[in-house]
Amino acid sequence: MGAGSSSPIPITARLGEAYGYDLIGDIHGCAQTLARLLEMMGYKKIRGVYRHASRQAIFLGDVVDRGPRIREALHLVRTMVEQGSAQMILGNHEFNAMSYCTPIAPGASEYLRAHTPAAARQIAETLQQFSRYPHEWRAFMDWFASLPLFLEIAHPVTHQVFRAVHACWDQPLIDQHRARYGDGRIDWAFVERSSCKGSLEARTRMRLTGGIDLPLPDGEEMVSSDGYVRHAFRTKFWVPDAKTYGQLLFQPDPLPEHIATADIAAEHRSQMVYYDQQQPPLFVGHYWLTGSPRPIAPNLACLDYSAVKFGRLVAYRMDGEAQLQQDKFVWVYVDP
Repeated sequence: MGAGSSSPIPITARLGEAYGYDLIGDIHGCAQTLARLLEMMGYKKIRGVYRHASRQAIFLGDVVDRGPRIREALHLVRTMVEQGSAQMILGNHEFNAMSYCTPIAPGASEYLRAHTPAAARQIAETLQQFSRYPHEWRAFMDWFASLPLFLEIAHPVTHQVFRAVHACWDQPLIDQHRARYGDGRIDWAFVERSSCKGSLEARTRMRLTGGIDLPLPDGEEMVSSDGYVRHAFRTKFWVPDAKTYGQLLFQPDPLPEHIATADIAAEHRSQMVYYDQQQPPLFVGHYWLTGSPRPIAPNLACLDYSAVKFGRLVAYRMDGEAQLQQDKFVWVYVDP
């Protein structure tokens, strides 16, 4: 169990309001662990909905896939969102699920996300758990299509802005998305256009929910610890002075030594995004961290600590601070 717990603000929020926020990392079907984490933070189940008197949860996406209670986790999260006690942004797994299950045209046999063995393996547990509830699954996908890709919130007491996105904050792409869609939300037209390579929607979806992946050179591949063949690797977006690929790496699986020590090519350096320390606090998931939760920069926290791999389900208790504090992380371990 994590050490940090936020001092309660002596205010009772009205429905949908909050005077503190609890940002929660990738759940991946660990519904019972999520319930324990919420209860540890003072949320109480009232008429079937977890609520807090003065705080609101923010889920960073990837509720689906891999874990044992995906359907239960989705019902818990969606009920909280619909009742005003939580918000949620999309992760790459929700987006992949929508694309995998949506034909390219009515009645077509091809889908927005190709049904490759790797894609089928990724979503298999989700589809199995909803096999007796197809109408529920359809409703959840429609709900996904109504959610935002990112949030930017001003704390009501300190007025400090903080941000949430699943994998990477790319300001130019976010500005273009806002100009076209009004805020962080998407719709089914966005989902369909995101399958068109090179479109604004495709670039926005990949960057915000998937981060910056750099290709392995010369067609090389590596096998991840969970058995997936990878042709690219996940990178940091807050390190301006990295010189080698190893210094950019941000994933549990190491790079082959000859790649890790190689200088970053100019074409790859031009793809980088840098989130500097003058920007508002930012919370992400996605990256499968291990160890003791802590900020990865003064204004940046990743809250994905590999819960579904029997790691920790982690939250950060945000109370409007400009610099993140290690004692504001809380967590529960996932019981095998």
